[in-house]
Amino acid sequence: MKIVTYNVNGLRQRVAQFGSLPKLLNSFDADLICLQETKLRRQELTADLAIADGYESFFSCTRTSDKGRTGYSGVATFCRVKSAISSVEVALPIAAEEGFTGLLACSRKDEAASVAEGLEEFSREELLKVDGEGRCIITDHGHFVLFNLYGPRAGDDDADRILFKLNFFKMLEKRWESLLQQGRRILVVGDLNIAPCAIDRCDAGPDFEKNQFRTWFRSMLVESGGRFFDVFRAKNPNRKDAFTCWPSNTGAEQFNYGTRIDHILSAGPCLHEEHDVEGHNLVTCHVKECDILTEYKRWKPGNTPRWNGGWSTKLEGSDHAPVYTFLVDIPDVSEHSTPPLAARYLPMVHGLQQTLVSVLMRRQAAKQVKSHVVSGSFSDGSTIISGGCSHGVKRSMANSDVPGIDMSCCSSDLDSENPTLNVGGRSEDISEESARNTTIAFHKEHVSSLPNKVTRKKARKSQQLSLRTFFQKSPNLDNDIDNSATDISTSQASVLNSNNQSQEAPVTDDCRCNAMQNETNGISSSQGQEELDCGCSPKKNDTNGTVYSQGQEERDESYLEKLKNNNALLEWQRIQQLMQNSIPLCKGHREPCVSRVVKKPGPTFGHRFYVCARAEGPSSNPEANCGYFRWASMKSRAK
Repeated sequence: MKIVTYNVNGLRQRVAQFGSLPKLLNSFDADLICLQETKLRRQELTADLAIADGYESFFSCTRTSDKGRTGYSGVATFCRVKSAISSVEVALPIAAEEGFTGLLACSRKDEAASVAEGLEEFSREELLKVDGEGRCIITDHGHFVLFNLYGPRAGDDDADRILFKLNFFKMLEKRWESLLQQGRRILVVGDLNIAPCAIDRCDAGPDFEKNQFRTWFRSMLVESGGRFFDVFRAKNPNRKDAFTCWPSNTGAEQFNYGTRIDHILSAGPCLHEEHDVEGHNLVTCHVKECDILTEYKRWKPGNTPRWNGGWSTKLEGSDHAPVYTFLVDIPDVSEHSTPPLAARYLPMVHGLQQTLVSVLMRRQAAKQVKSHVVSGSFSDGSTIISGGCSHGVKRSMANSDVPGIDMSCCSSDLDSENPTLNVGGRSEDISEESARNTTIAFHKEHVSSLPNKVTRKKARKSQQLSLRTFFQKSPNLDNDIDNSATDISTSQASVLNSNNQSQEAPVTDDCRCNAMQNETNGISSSQGQEELDCGCSPKKNDTNGTVYSQGQEERDESYLEKLKNNNALLEWQRIQQLMQNSIPLCKGHREPCVSRVVKKPGPTFGHRFYVCARAEGPSSNPEANCGYFRWASMKSRAK
């Protein structure tokens, strides 16, 4: 039996990396796969993240609403089985429990009686707080009880999280003692966020092992008189640089500058009849090997860019590496079925699969009802034209006598007072005059019966501006032309339409030329009459008598804008050059440093500083970060 523990740093991201959940799970070729930091809330559990053929899964998700911890942490255990019903496989658990206090799996009628043995001294509030972050899932496999854990992280100056972490492991220890007293065997796997010894940390100082959590961890081990084996150290007692986690913001993976915080622990006797004999235990009798799956590291020598203040390309994968152990001589258990805590029975997973077809059927039925209501709500030949209309509306349009209009591309802008009719991919306003030339009557009282979603969607699609056109002056079509104005010929209307669609300078010149031609041909308008806005304006004389057009003015403004942009670009380049010249060189490599900002609350919060741009590594390696540091300002240095 192969068991793997892996902090995935987001299950959704790892599934996307491998292409699917089955591909991720099958890559381990393991019977029990324990994942931590899934970063999934209960309502986010979907079939593509929880269900895989040949596996049964069990999840614990965060339940807290504390700021910064929603959708955080979370653990999941996947069990590879051949049958989920009436199975004798050890991988299929006999029972499962979310959390370790007993309260999450308890019935609502008798909550106090559901508290796990050994935890009676703690209050219900304390127990629920510890179990509320989704950090534990327990599966009972008959021969042993498997704890899949994601231990809390606590900074040295964070008193609240330090207290939370102390209570977390104190309660766990009580639960383990209770199970061991019952003669049960225990396997503990997961990211415990504790590196027990100096050999397990890249930069361990002289006081490293005095930390209270490391002291507690070592007190649990057999070497210190405890009941647990550190399985990796039992099989690899003197291996150095055996790390499972690397800081993601320093490039430490490049030089394997990390820590070992992902563990597999075991306690209890072996499965042999003579298990009471000295030297017989779960590790010596049943653990064949235990190692780190370094092939899952994000940074791989040879095909990955080097760190230079950051990765030039984003590395795929978690900042942890999986750890596995291989057990032998594990017999089958009695016949049993999948526990009810399995993901296959969760309503958000099971229910969604069951009702997917019915949801699609309801949508189809709703469309048919909508089509019937819209087509049946018109009488006397009146029809609403919509780009998203149903087949019933299209059929009623096809029956109406509108010459020269293709009904397959008709649409109406229902938000406007004068509806817009799309003809041949071109939109025109339906004014009173155009309404007289068609046999389509539009009734406003039917607009309210249509969904607003259609009109909003049509409005969004009506015009799509680029960034350039956003900053340019766009010509406006004046729809309120007085009836006494000069009639527009067909050729002039086409020129107006083309000029409205393009705002390039040559088109403006064409408009100006057409206006001049009109004057020479004797076509004039009164001084008070509004002129058509086609990208040009009537001629104006300055004090010197020079004639200008609006097109010329716009070209002048464009030229001035270009000058401003060029000046701004030159100024920005000058600032960048000054900044480049002010960036210090690190003393170890004489290379430009990278700037960082203090994000930790305190007197220097928000202040900028410079550090060596190379990846973090051991001080004995000249290729690694030289440790150079300098504040960017004298004020920060004074503090």
